[in-house]
Amino acid sequence: MRKLFGTDGIRGTANREPITAETALAVAKAAGAQFQRGDHRHLVVIGKDTRLSGYMLEPALTAGFISVGMDVVLLGPLPTPAVAMLTRSLRADLGVMISASHNAYQDNGIKLFGPDGYKLSDDMERAIETRIDNGGADGLAAPDHLGQAERLDDAAGRYIEFVKNTFPKGLRLDGLKIAVDCANGAAYRVAPKVLYELGAEVVPIAVTPDGFNINEDCGAVTPEAMQQAVVTHGADLGLALDGDADRVALADENGRLVDGDQVMALVARSWHEAGRLTGGGVVGTVMSNLGLQHFLDGIGLSLERTPVGDRYVVERMRDGGFNVGGEQSGHVVLNDYTTTGDGLIAALQVLAVLVQSGGRASAVTRLFEPLPQILKNIRFNGGAPLEDARVRKAIAQAETALGTSGRLLVRKSGTEPLIRVMGEGEDAHQVGAAVDSVIGTIADVAGR
Repeated sequence: MRKLFGTDGIRGTANREPITAETALAVAKAAGAQFQRGDHRHLVVIGKDTRLSGYMLEPALTAGFISVGMDVVLLGPLPTPAVAMLTRSLRADLGVMISASHNAYQDNGIKLFGPDGYKLSDDMERAIETRIDNGGADGLAAPDHLGQAERLDDAAGRYIEFVKNTFPKGLRLDGLKIAVDCANGAAYRVAPKVLYELGAEVVPIAVTPDGFNINEDCGAVTPEAMQQAVVTHGADLGLALDGDADRVALADENGRLVDGDQVMALVARSWHEAGRLTGGGVVGTVMSNLGLQHFLDGIGLSLERTPVGDRYVVERMRDGGFNVGGEQSGHVVLNDYTTTGDGLIAALQVLAVLVQSGGRASAVTRLFEPLPQILKNIRFNGGAPLEDARVRKAIAQAETALGTSGRLLVRKSGTEPLIRVMGEGEDAHQVGAAVDSVIGTIADVAGR
């Protein structure tokens, strides 16, 4: 079992374990020692989002890597996929993103990428934890072999050009008005510039970070401000990124949301018709709507499901040769271009279809009607509610009630002390009753 790492790196409340300067220092020393590969000067790139606590974690990580002889390139505020891209582009041995993604400013996290730009495997994370447990002193460099640190001043410009090059050559966004909500996060500078330089009229939202307002009533998890801006400004499309810009929520010209399942359906069909789709289908998660599966079946493609977490999606994509995958929540991975979810690149693929079709977003992006799906979360304070016999009985009864035409998924969050209960089926009332019965039982057991 991993003690520090969850489904998306290390995450928690800032200045409380494990998100402290001391643990960040230990993680850097251990990860740096783990990735020593030969006699060359070793390099790590570090990016962050806009949280206040990034100023605490960035120097702690830098000190740890320098202490084991690694040079450090500091990128400043930049999306998670930009860190993955620059890790590969700079031929670095390791990449680090300081972010808690869609969480509020009080939280922060540490995500690690290998030299190939992919998130680390469970085995590699366990190896790093073992080094931490052993004290990590074995990898300390001699005084004349300490690393050095510098800032990459044009990091944002490199990422902007990279993203623009994923948009089909010969196409532009001239004549389109696009509302872009940057969540006061990592993409607050780069996302509006990409869209503007491709020709769009841009309505920027949440682009004034102050260290505290990341994801606050904005961004992909709370996209209402973006939806309202689309209607108010008469935009053709809206997009809302999360705090580290690895996920996106879209809205059509009426302000109606377009989730990750619809984006995957749109890209998969477009690429399939162009002969670009590989793997014979799409990789989703257990959360993807049955409507997506039925749509893909109808055009001769498959949907493969993984556990929740874009890292598991990516692993299956690599194993099966798929180039389209993602999550309903808006993590869309297009590994012709990226090694992790990239909300801006996913949005550009939708915009490419919009431009080529000449249609309205409401017609282009609504490829299937989702089956009724209800997701509710319940917070718990310690213990193991899912192991309680009363909870297991409630889950079994709810599954029986939904029958063969529905699904029930109950799982612990990998990033927060939450239990998530998702129900899906043809009858919305029946689905809601099943979910509520499980939530109620968990609340009783957890003493809520």
